[in-house]
Amino acid sequence: MSLLEVDSLIIEYRTRRGNIRAVNNLSFNLEKGETMGLVGESGSGKSTLGLSIIRLVPPPGVIVSGHIRIDGTDILSLSEEEMRSLRGKKIALVFQDPMTSLNPVKKVGAHFIELISTHEPEISEKEALERAEKALNDVGILAERINDYPHQFSGGMRQRIMIALAIALNPDLVIADEPTTALDVIVQAKILDLLKKLRDKYGMALILITHDLSIVLERCDKIIVMYAGNLVEYANSGELHRNPRHPYTQGLLQSIPNIELAEQKLEAIPGIPPNLLNPPKGCRFSPASKKCWIEEPPIVESSPGHFVRCFREENNLERSHKR
Repeated sequence: MSLLEVDSLIIEYRTRRGNIRAVNNLSFNLEKGETMGLVGESGSGKSTLGLSIIRLVPPPGVIVSGHIRIDGTDILSLSEEEMRSLRGKKIALVFQDPMTSLNPVKKVGAHFIELISTHEPEISEKEALERAEKALNDVGILAERINDYPHQFSGGMRQRIMIALAIALNPDLVIADEPTTALDVIVQAKILDLLKKLRDKYGMALILITHDLSIVLERCDKIIVMYAGNLVEYANSGELHRNPRHPYTQGLLQSIPNIELAEQKLEAIPGIPPNLLNPPKGCRFSPASKKCWIEEPPIVESSPGHFVRCFREENNLERSHKR
């Protein structure tokens, strides 16, 4: 049994102007100890998917249908109180902006005391602070800084504090939503190295949400590429790098700069994402034939473990079967 199973998940934002389907019939599995990358441009639905796994999709977002199972338990069937007991203990989330996620009037230690005492009320404040110091030490922050306020830390150190809070209760799954946003490249690398080190140390699974395909190719075991709410490609990172099948994935790869090439022309992906209040009838990415304009492409398994949402791939499979 997989640690995380997402099956036929549909999420909508219900606004006065209409319903926006942010996640459209998406399925995948994640095993213990694995790192999954969710990649796509802004508005592709990746953060909404991440929030749904911890059941924190903000209003007017609604999980319409599907299943999200953690160790076989469908979290969509749990009460809010039961779900609250899982957050932090079983699943943890590292939010995108640590400055707005940390309470500016609370010392760092107070954040840990609140988290630990909520899930383990029998733990004394002294024991909670000892755990906090251990978690801070794991992320490279001196224990004596436990009495400092969030504004006294740099952006990279605040992100480390968020990671320390996420691992404080030793969860099975950590979801990191754009953990390197607004950080310089040196700090970005350190944060990503830290997440890998903690994953290996604690045996947790990790979901890394980012718009940067180069990061997930290097850091993740599996990758989901999302576009306009759809999963368009899903494979292990090596296979996706060697053999990208969807034109959107191919475009993302071509847009990654290569410092070893003196003269490299970066390719742009033409067009703009569709309006999800009124999405096209057929393919949401780039209709290439008459069929693409009127029918939504199915997800096909182009090779073992490599899934693609594209009629072109379906046609290739049909031709190979006829040979």
